Amino acid sequence: MAGSAVQEKRIGAEALKAVVREIFRAAGSNARECGLVADHLVEANLKGHDSHGVGMIPAYAASLAAGDLVLNATPRIVQDIGGTMVLDGGLGLGQSTAHDAMALGIERVRETGSAIVALRNSHHIGRIGHWAEQCAREGLVSIHFVNVISEPVVAPFGGKLPRLVTNPISIGIPRLKAEPVIVDFATSKLAHGKIRVAYNKGVQVPDGTLIDADGHPTNDPAAMFEAPTGAILPFGEHKGWTLAFACEALAGALTGGLAMKGPSSRKAIINNMLSIILSPDAMGTQASYLSELEEFVRWAQLPSSGEAPSVLLPGDPERAMKTQRLAEGIPVDGNTWAQILASGVSMGVSEATLEALAI
Repeated sequence: MAGSAVQEKRIGAEALKAVVREIFRAAGSNARECGLVADHLVEANLKGHDSHGVGMIPAYAASLAAGDLVLNATPRIVQDIGGTMVLDGGLGLGQSTAHDAMALGIERVRETGSAIVALRNSHHIGRIGHWAEQCAREGLVSIHFVNVISEPVVAPFGGKLPRLVTNPISIGIPRLKAEPVIVDFATSKLAHGKIRVAYNKGVQVPDGTLIDADGHPTNDPAAMFEAPTGAILPFGEHKGWTLAFACEALAGALTGGLAMKGPSSRKAIINNMLSIILSPDAMGTQASYLSELEEFVRWAQLPSSGEAPSVLLPGDPERAMKTQRLAEGIPVDGNTWAQILASGVSMGVSEATLEALAI
């Protein structure tokens, strides 16, 4: 199991954004793209999803070096019929291509009341809840199915060999005068990036998360990063597997993108996403939607007599973590920080520059 090479750092959100912007500026991203990727990655860290935060930079650097990531790309419209758009990301940086795809979808909803946006062939689009949040800020409900074309790391239910990746699903549910409910989960027991974080920290993962190369249960994240590698299990046994299958069908095949069908020979992490965006106002249900939702929230969170409220809504833990990390700084383990520094150097930024920005 890996251990931290240097001591954990605590970095303020704005300082960490400056680090990300400097790395991608040196790599060739324009100012807009630098801002989008910095905001997205650091927001993931702020909300406690370090798996999708700045720790992804080394993977992006490897993709860029291999020619599998295109900077400053704009999604290309392949098909545009009424409320349905099919877009090709052209291996563009996902924080840009998915943002632009959602912006087009939101604009279309304003015209037609609903939209289906199929984004295919994008580089890694990061934390999927980010895109549900983008829609929710506009008062729109959204559903997002995503598949991942990369080295397979997840075993289907009943299998021992990795055949797919972590295929996430997200749903954005805006509320009346309250923060939106954001459903966001991988269809595996843990996201692969969370296991990477555990490996870099030198800690074990929970029971029932991994199997080793022989199909035996293990808590050691090294099973995913040191040969011979094992696999992550789907969450909820057959339930997670069936949802992962749906992501392959809806996000991979239906968008005109790729579905998993063998080991990857590329450095790229390719995402395909099928997004369904709905306007309660256009449906004529806005008032009842908002009132019924609040009544349900009140009922769901109503505590037993004499007890304090204890039921959290999806998105509440992330908001609490963001408040804490804004106050205390974002923890970055030693191995991850060393990897980020190395990636910055590979893109032409000195370690001294990045260390100075991180203060």
